[in-house]
Formats: sequence, C-alpha cells, structure tokens
Amino acid sequence: MNDRYQKIYNSIKKLDRNKEFLQNICNILKEKIKHFDWVGFYLIEEENKNILVLGPYKGEPTEHTRIEIGEGICGQAADQKETFEVPDVRKENNYLSCSPDVKSEIVVPIFKNYEVIGEIDIDSHEYDPFVEDDKKLLNKIAKLVSEYL
Repeated sequence: MNDRYQKIYNSIKKLDRNKEFLQNICNILKEKIKHFDWVGFYLIEEENKNILVLGPYKGEPTEHTRIEIGEGICGQAADQKETFEVPDVRKENNYLSCSPDVKSEIVVPIFKNYEVIGEIDIDSHEYDPFVEDDKKLLNKIAKLVSEYL
C-alpha cells in the first residue's frame, strides 16, 4: 500500500475498540478516500445466519437494512466467501440499487474461523474507481474488524 493508504490504516488501527469502532472506521474511510461515497458494514444476523443486517455506515440512508445471503452483491460476496468488485453496477444482474448515483461497488467479507461474519461495503459515484490499494486496505481492515467482533 502506498503511504497515504498506510496512514489511513494506521489511524484506524489506533482507534479504541469500543461500541463506536465500526462507525469510526466508516467515518474515516468516507472522509479520507474521495471515491468512497457510502461506507458501511453488514453483519450476519445472530438468529438467522442467512441474513445480513445493516450495521454502522456513513453516507445516504439505504432501504437495504436486511439482505438474504446470495441476494445482491453483498449477499453474493457472503455466499461465495470472496471479495466482489463491480466496476459498473449497470452491468450486474444481481445488483440491489441503493441510489441512482451509485456507479460501482466493492464488498469485502469479514471472516472468523473461516466463516463469514460480516462485510465491508463501499459504494462509489464513479465508474471503476477502485484500485489495488483500496482492496489491500479493505482486506486489512476486515482482518482487524474480525478480531474485534
């Protein structure tokens, strides 16, 4: 990761692990990375492991507060246990639209004991904005969050 992204990660790593931890991560990412227009966490529901529930986020409100595993990009990432990057949401059949402004999305699963326990979801108002450093940063944050959850 370049220095800028490393500094962002270091500032997140220093955050207190309290009830505001995930919200503070959202705030930092949205503030520091221009093309991160919506930053949020979805967490696997305790009672029903087939549902992702919206957690802390920063950006416009979304109607997608509960997503079934397999549904949309978030559900697909959880189902297939891998990062999904969609450079142009218009070309994705399984996309759940949150806003007409969203042009691209990346979803990075959070694992604990090889099981998906949640994910980081990023929407952008630009087409194909995500670079390798974005992916590296989000994966490092996912590992950090897995230790917290």
